[in-house]
Amino acid sequence: MVDAIIRQPLVSVITIFLNAGKFIQEAIESVFAQTYGKWELLLVDDGSTDGSTEIALGYAKQYPKRVRYLEHNGHRNRGMSASRNLGISDAGGGIHRLLRCR
Repeated sequence: MVDAIIRQPLVSVITIFLNAGKFIQEAIESVFAQTYGKWELLLVDDGSTDGSTEIALGYAKQYPKRVRYLEHNGHRNRGMSASRNLGISDAGGGIHRLLRCR
């Protein structure tokens, strides 16, 4: 059993969000609820102006080994493609999964 866990690949879950205050906590909690244990969560802020930034930062602070907060320079809105690329470039896992937060 231990050998099987060690051999599991790291999955990088990349969540791009923009003003997703109503949904971001539910999206984050859905990742925590997974039964697969070897994952990291990258929260990519595409320039939010609502409370979603603070929620994401709170999770990153509370779970620094599992959750990372990323944003574009100057907290700018750069769009889905640039945000996805930012998440992928920072991902440590061999498997990348996108989780939409709307």
